[in-house]
Amino acid sequence: MAEPTFSLIVATRGRDADVGVLLDSLLAQDRSDIEVIVVDQNGDDRLAPILARFAGRLRLAHLRTDRAHANRARNLGLREARGAIVAFPDDDCILPPGVLDRVAAAFVDPAVAVLTGPAASPQGGLGSGRWRVDGGAITLANLWTSVIEFNLFLRRDVARALGGFDERMGPGTAWGSAEGNDLVARAIRAGHRARYDPALRIVHPDKRLSQVAVERAHLYGAGLGVALRRHAPGIGVWLPFFIRPLGGVVLAALRRNRLQVAYYLATFRGRLAGFLASDGRS
Repeated sequence: MAEPTFSLIVATRGRDADVGVLLDSLLAQDRSDIEVIVVDQNGDDRLAPILARFAGRLRLAHLRTDRAHANRARNLGLREARGAIVAFPDDDCILPPGVLDRVAAAFVDPAVAVLTGPAASPQGGLGSGRWRVDGGAITLANLWTSVIEFNLFLRRDVARALGGFDERMGPGTAWGSAEGNDLVARAIRAGHRARYDPALRIVHPDKRLSQVAVERAHLYGAGLGVALRRHAPGIGVWLPFFIRPLGGVVLAALRRNRLQVAYYLATFRGRLAGFLASDGRS
């Protein structure tokens, strides 16, 4: 059997039916050169009946780990990947038809080492977050609105040479986000070319503002703060990421929206904590 073009590495925990929906969307790509590596962080066998449905239909590997740590799981999958291009879709993503054809066409250019695109909302349009309107080269100045982990494609050899994701970051750590920004920034610093395609969209559920979101805001903010401290090229890039949540606090207070006040305040505090973290200065 020929080596695959794509290795899709899915770190999963706590979900089952959503994983099946993702795998269905990979089948709908109508390509025979896809390898899917499911890195299972569950303590039970909930995925067994889901994965059994795709036996013989997808080139599928099932890895197990007893540690709930997204980046460690992704890196485990990366070490096993055989595809020339690797990606890390979340376990609740959907890849619209034709996405992998678009990625393959972009990587025909041998100079492209990294390709990204925005999140798409299940309701249509772009998903939550700030996204660049224009496509083109990703730089240390614009990567902050160009990268999300579940829509990130890299040449496998580049990803491995960079050491994969920083396992001090991401879900399961105190620096709970921006691991994709960090990885792309390290690729750029190493001299690799990264591109952003605003039409390359992967569907991901919009995260509604809730008490759970407020509780996670500090962790997510801390991850971004660390990445900004490491890679932002100057005050003009990193300062707006501290001004915006403070503006959000003021506006939410004027509207008497206590949940939003708590969210923006936790976001600001998390970003500041990450930015000032001594281990984030490398």
